[in-house]
Amino acid sequence: MKIRRVRANNHRKAFEVETEDGRHVFPYARLRLRPTPQNRVAKVFSDAELGHEALTYVLEDGEQDSIHVDEVLEYNEDPAYLGDLLLYRLTLEARKAVAESDLSKREIIRRLGTSASQFYRLLDPTNYGKSVGQLVALLHIVGCEVDLVVRGGAESANVKREA
Repeated sequence: MKIRRVRANNHRKAFEVETEDGRHVFPYARLRLRPTPQNRVAKVFSDAELGHEALTYVLEDGEQDSIHVDEVLEYNEDPAYLGDLLLYRLTLEARKAVAESDLSKREIIRRLGTSASQFYRLLDPTNYGKSVGQLVALLHIVGCEVDLVVRGGAESANVKREA
């Protein structure tokens, strides 16, 4: 996701980041290199060298750092980003499980009732056109049990792998 515009709001002590999905706030308190009243943000921009997927800020003393848009989306608990993150984590677990499985890839494909190309798309961590159900089926075939834990309040759902 690309950053369209970013600006420093020193009164709110946060960056205001505009993406194609909307506006997000990222507080200075979450920065690795934090501005102070004596060393404020002098410049902030969507960094072309990072494909406009990160913002770079420069403090008055010349120090600088960059923040990837994923950090901003995760902080703001963007629903689309969190869904993609869940798919990504499940995909990584599926890749590990397939590698450790005694079943051949051909047998896994047969049990899934799918094509080889669809199987490899399931294992592609950059493909977000798959469903959680497909990944759960794959994990089940290779002998993994999947428990999705939903917690109330400020806690978030996690995917954990047990040996």
